[in-house]
Amino acid sequence: MTEARASGPPTPEQMRHVLGHFATGVTVVTGLAGDGDPVGFACQSFTSVSLDPPLVLFCADHAGRSWPRMRDTGTFCVNILRHAQQELVDRFGSRTGSRFEGLDWHLSAHGAPALPDVLARVHCAVENVHVSGDHDVVVGRVVDLELVQPGRPLLFYRGRFAVTERLRSSAQPEVTGGWDDFWG
Repeated sequence: MTEARASGPPTPEQMRHVLGHFATGVTVVTGLAGDGDPVGFACQSFTSVSLDPPLVLFCADHAGRSWPRMRDTGTFCVNILRHAQQELVDRFGSRTGSRFEGLDWHLSAHGAPALPDVLARVHCAVENVHVSGDHDVVVGRVVDLELVQPGRPLLFYRGRFAVTERLRSSAQPEVTGGWDDFWG
């Protein structure tokens, strides 16, 4: 067992290293800017907050190029990515380039861009925004949910995307229902 060190607050590198041991799902949060342009960003800090009322949250960097533009519009969509959608993370996680150019997206009935072929979409209205350090903690009231495609989630673990395909031999039976606790 490792002893705790009392060396002061952790550095950003230490935070990234240690907290990288917690696997997260990967999403793209989308919305509209005040001028009506679609905007979005890759986001790993997403979670459910409450079932009644239905609330979720995500954290967004103040210095990001999308969240500041969509913050005041009041709606957003959390697109939960499938394991094969790393290209969407590359597109929406980049600091440059047009994120929606050439992408087959549509405007949802709730007023936010919906990305194609994702696992699920969580449509929300901004409930609260809490400034915390260099990020905003955004609490959203869920107004609609969509299961879009079956499949496995895209995960991020220890600084890279994790394999979420079932690794099995032909002798192992396929799991068709219930909990599948083997992530490869």
